[in-house]
Amino acid sequence: MTAATTPSIAERLATAGLPPLPRTAWLELDLEALVANLATIRSMAGGAAAVHPVVKADASGHGALGIARALETARADGFCVAAMDEAFALREGGIRGPIRVLYPVPPQFADAAARAGISLSAGDLDWLARVIAARAWITDDGADADALLSVELEVETGLGRGGFAPEAVVPAIANLAATPGIRLTGLWTHLQATEDEGRTAAQLARFEAVATTLRAAGWRVPPRHVAASGGVLTGVEAYDGIRPGLSIYGILPDELDPDDLHPEVVNRYRPVMSRHAQPVRVADLEPGHGVSYGPTFTTARASRIATLPLGYGDGLSRSLSNRAEALVRGRRVPVVGNVAMDATMVDVTGIEPQVTTADEFVLLGSQGGERIRAEDLARLRTTNTWEVVTSMAGRLPRVYHAASGPIGLRTLTSTGG
Repeated sequence: MTAATTPSIAERLATAGLPPLPRTAWLELDLEALVANLATIRSMAGGAAAVHPVVKADASGHGALGIARALETARADGFCVAAMDEAFALREGGIRGPIRVLYPVPPQFADAAARAGISLSAGDLDWLARVIAARAWITDDGADADALLSVELEVETGLGRGGFAPEAVVPAIANLAATPGIRLTGLWTHLQATEDEGRTAAQLARFEAVATTLRAAGWRVPPRHVAASGGVLTGVEAYDGIRPGLSIYGILPDELDPDDLHPEVVNRYRPVMSRHAQPVRVADLEPGHGVSYGPTFTTARASRIATLPLGYGDGLSRSLSNRAEALVRGRRVPVVGNVAMDATMVDVTGIEPQVTTADEFVLLGSQGGERIRAEDLARLRTTNTWEVVTSMAGRLPRVYHAASGPIGLRTLTSTGG
């Protein structure tokens, strides 16, 4: 795979009528893979459960607005985020479907959330009391549909992070029922380790016990959702909806062993993200020449070193220094020297014809018959795949594409396409 046989990113963008990249390092997001993953997840959940993909943390580094637009077009039922401004950004970008904020937000945003049709999550009586106080201006006469704030209750079933203790759920619902400006729209919990059958069964039993208590007390059980990516893959009941996160982007949760899953299921997921760069310099260095800061790498022979214009300021962790690889011409080449904030050096010695600044490198994704996976980078960094993809910096351009080529672009200053 060379620049002579494959159109460059500049040519592909120009053909699509999109502006040029401000730098020769970028992410590519495969929207056809994204939509296929949504269909796979929906079928695994049984087809009837609502699917609310999680697009928090800039859609795990993929670019929240571009991803949400594609998913909404593909009939996703709504979206989950973690912060109030993430929800507002989706609304301002034209997303019309339901949006849940899964983490508590400052109560003073309650009115704005109601006006924007954004549901909030409650898991603490003190927080709920402050939200109720913020909505106290609404009377029974003024509680029309547009003024109502949707609130979902999180139940603590064992994660140890958030949510009402099971015995506090009925008092919380009673408080909500007495407030004209708030309506209860959901009940949910989060699983700690879906691969642990015993732990998961215990959590689900606690969750079911809450529903039983509500019915016994005369309360209606609201729509419920439990399963995220791991739950969907391990067969956790979908209830009324699911919240796929990592799997919507074609990556399996780290804690799941692919050998324990049906190969047909594993193979249906397609990674959405790939990371690319073209060198800003390719230079021949003499033996004994240091490379990058430190240096932690010194050439032992005459070497050809390509400088790629991205670094830890873009999410390419410094811990990958002298450990990671890149792909060029379908071959693996080593990262050498310390990864800098804005530059990463790669040894391309011996590749013929010689690598030039016209060549395209892949640092995550496939080229030729080779592939670098998020899982591979996670192991090198001793972290998880969530951190690998969410660490992609906002300044790294996102190119959204379909089989026909690029169809959208996001940089710090534009969202063309």
